[in-house]
Amino acid sequence: MESRRNFLKTGALFGAACLTSPLIASPLVSLDPPQKETEHKNSIENYSAGTLFFLRVFDSTLAQTSYVVGNRQSNEVIVIDPKRDIDTYLKIAEENNLKITRVTETHIHADYLSGAPELAYATGAELVLSGETDPNWKYEIPHKAIKDSDKIIMGSIILQAMHTPGHTPESLTYLLTDLSVSSLPQKAFTGDFIFVGDVGRPDLLEKVAGQTGSQDIGAKQLFASMQRFATLPDDLEIWPGHGAGSFCGKSLSDVPQSTLKHEKSTSKAFQFINDEKGFVKYILDGQPEPPNYFATMKQWNRIPRPLLVEVPKRHKLSAHDFLTAQKNGLAIVDARKLGIVAKGHIPKSLHIEGNKSFSTFMGWLLNYQTQYVLIADESEIEDLTRKLMRIGMDNMYGYVSNPQSLGIALKQTNVLSKSDFKPYFNNKNAQIIDVRSKDEYKSGHIATAENIVLADLENSLNKISKDKEIIVHCKSGVRAAMGYSILKKYGFENVKTYTGDLDGLIEADKK
Repeated sequence: MESRRNFLKTGALFGAACLTSPLIASPLVSLDPPQKETEHKNSIENYSAGTLFFLRVFDSTLAQTSYVVGNRQSNEVIVIDPKRDIDTYLKIAEENNLKITRVTETHIHADYLSGAPELAYATGAELVLSGETDPNWKYEIPHKAIKDSDKIIMGSIILQAMHTPGHTPESLTYLLTDLSVSSLPQKAFTGDFIFVGDVGRPDLLEKVAGQTGSQDIGAKQLFASMQRFATLPDDLEIWPGHGAGSFCGKSLSDVPQSTLKHEKSTSKAFQFINDEKGFVKYILDGQPEPPNYFATMKQWNRIPRPLLVEVPKRHKLSAHDFLTAQKNGLAIVDARKLGIVAKGHIPKSLHIEGNKSFSTFMGWLLNYQTQYVLIADESEIEDLTRKLMRIGMDNMYGYVSNPQSLGIALKQTNVLSKSDFKPYFNNKNAQIIDVRSKDEYKSGHIATAENIVLADLENSLNKISKDKEIIVHCKSGVRAAMGYSILKKYGFENVKTYTGDLDGLIEADKK
């Protein structure tokens, strides 16, 4: 325990420094900060029974699941697919008198920055990663390779690797057998291979990592993996790496666990189990547009990079510090609530509300080279920092809690009510911008609205007229507020936003 404390007083680096990931020089918070009901607080569910120690750790901000699995008699555990704020697992181990002996991943992730290297370094555990790699796509960090049929043995608890390519070439599923119960596998930790209600998408390697032609190959590999997986016992429990809200599939359920029998009878993907051509078409059609930051995560998760073993303690800026940062061109990100920002915000600041989707939109709208200042209540800073570190967005200069104290004339958002919005529908001097996704727009939209997806807005400014009144809307107002702030940042003065619902506004477009 003392050695761990000594280690945590340092901020060690792992391997060579990444070219784009900034080093963190800020002081670090304590290992066990006071617990409070914030959105970063994980859902930790205990499924331990008999010899088996089994906890499911769910991060609702990225709909991401990790698992702590091991032997209660020998007190050894392995952590599967850990998130980057690793104090969660250190605390679990300490409270349950466990030793984390191994850390592993099911595959090279695209949607978050894995905490596996951090956790292995902090605990001295063995980092076990897939050896079933493609020559063009493999881990470049030091690790012990594990391949199909290899076993991790913790007394009577056995984890056997099963190569299940498709979502990614190196994807592994871990089959768990508790020999005190049965010699047959009882659980499968499927990562992004099999979800509840869906299967993993095979297009990300091509769309975000530039591996041309890989999505068709991946779709066929996924089909073959499903056929092999389908031969396992019907009562096999499926424990996936994501739930509803993730961009790693298109029909994910929010139910945490399923069985192979249930998925074979209810999941649409399994209805094509004997039809490769039909499956390939089904799985590649209608996948959601991946956030921009996925490309960075795909690379950083396979190469040596700086490690961050504790949650950074962020610096509260004085008015002078803030004004200097603003003058030097740092991005200003306002994470306060929609209604508060509308009443008064710093001109040209980017509004990204600090809700459950905060990290997703930060990664979508900011690049990793941009240093930024956060506007947020002091009580929310740790929560927001955790959300950001999970996608490696560590380049925060500091934060400000009270914009009114900066001596800057704040701006108000021009917000339309539903009755004020309707007259613009047929106004030739107005341009209505719908920033929802393409699929949302197709499902029903205001007839005169133009669809420019929020993530594309900054690169589509040439499509927007500075001679017209611009009205930005979405479904609930959150994305519209972000779109409004982007347009104001780029000098569009005559901008309004509608932040209400679309009930009664798009009925004519529903067919």
